[in-house]
Amino acid sequence: MHYQVTERFRTDRERGRETLQLLLHTKIPTRSRRSVSLRPEKLSFPCLYNGAPVGLRFAVRHPRARFENSLLSGLLKSLDAEPSQRCLRNKCQDVSPVPAGLCFYRKIGSECIDIDECRYRYCQHSCVNSPGSFACQCEPGFQLAGNNRSCVDVNECDMGAPCQQRCYNTYGTFICRCDQGYELGQDGFACNDIDECSYSSYLCQYQCQNVPGRFSCVCPEGYQLLGTRLCQDINECETGTHQCTDSQTCVNIHGAYQCVENDRCQEPYVKVADNRCVCPVTKPACRELPFSIVHRYMSITSDRTVPSDIFQIQATSVYPGAYNTFRIRSGDEEGEFYIRQINNISAMLVLSRPVTGPKEYVLDLEMVSVNPLMSYQTSSALRLSVYVGQHSF
Repeated sequence: MHYQVTERFRTDRERGRETLQLLLHTKIPTRSRRSVSLRPEKLSFPCLYNGAPVGLRFAVRHPRARFENSLLSGLLKSLDAEPSQRCLRNKCQDVSPVPAGLCFYRKIGSECIDIDECRYRYCQHSCVNSPGSFACQCEPGFQLAGNNRSCVDVNECDMGAPCQQRCYNTYGTFICRCDQGYELGQDGFACNDIDECSYSSYLCQYQCQNVPGRFSCVCPEGYQLLGTRLCQDINECETGTHQCTDSQTCVNIHGAYQCVENDRCQEPYVKVADNRCVCPVTKPACRELPFSIVHRYMSITSDRTVPSDIFQIQATSVYPGAYNTFRIRSGDEEGEFYIRQINNISAMLVLSRPVTGPKEYVLDLEMVSVNPLMSYQTSSALRLSVYVGQHSF
């Protein structure tokens, strides 16, 4: 009796363990010289591991043919192995009786040749064949599942990934990210501080100070930080942090303060009120001098845009029929200022050239009044102390 057996392998899970399934299609010749085709039967046996034999048992019944017990002989023929031989230590040896088991070798000549199970694609990623067995391997970033065939993603972030700051798991790998103020290094793991101060000179009004992960703005002495980047002058005269005495007046300037004497009248002038001095007409020395001097103080920043109006002069008393003119009597030897007259009673002091501090100017701004009908002329002065700060803010 001759049996034609065709087989096809696939994987399945049966009763909680891995199995191979063999589908058999058997043709059995009858006395009428016609073959009876049996429907495919399914049989299962455990997968072979490490060259151990597996058990195989099945039975087929047909109304016109009796075929029971074992088709082991036909199966062995399909695998090119003799029923009286088995594989032992990668060699074929005669055994009697025939054992109820197989191992995954093919006989070629007098030797058993290992069957490459990897060709059946049991493994999800890669398969490594070995004598009488095989092993599944996974790509980097994956690990074998409990069935030893499938591959599941490895969460490298929970397993000590070398990210210095932040780790994000992705399918099959991971990525490193950095906190704000840092940038990822060339190795993809380390986080390097970003020197924001090197990107622009306009981040801070005065000075940018880089610190790990961020930057901060600092201000010079006499200033305080306004918001995050601007510097504001500290008014020491208001905060009480000055060192002026009772006989002095505190004058706040950009970035500092000045202590000026309460009585600044110099001979032949005499003090008549706070910041006001008068030269008596009875004194011969007063004939060529302004009748009165009023002291004022102001502060400007360095490198101010020019021309720039900085101080307005206003006449406090006006005589009928008098014509008033304004001029800089003294203190402008370098020509940094000039007077622009607005009308008969007011004028504007203008900065004509950029100035850089710290520096102090004392300007005598004079108003000359002339009455042609009465042949009368007089003058008064405003002594303006201009303090130029060290910075442009």
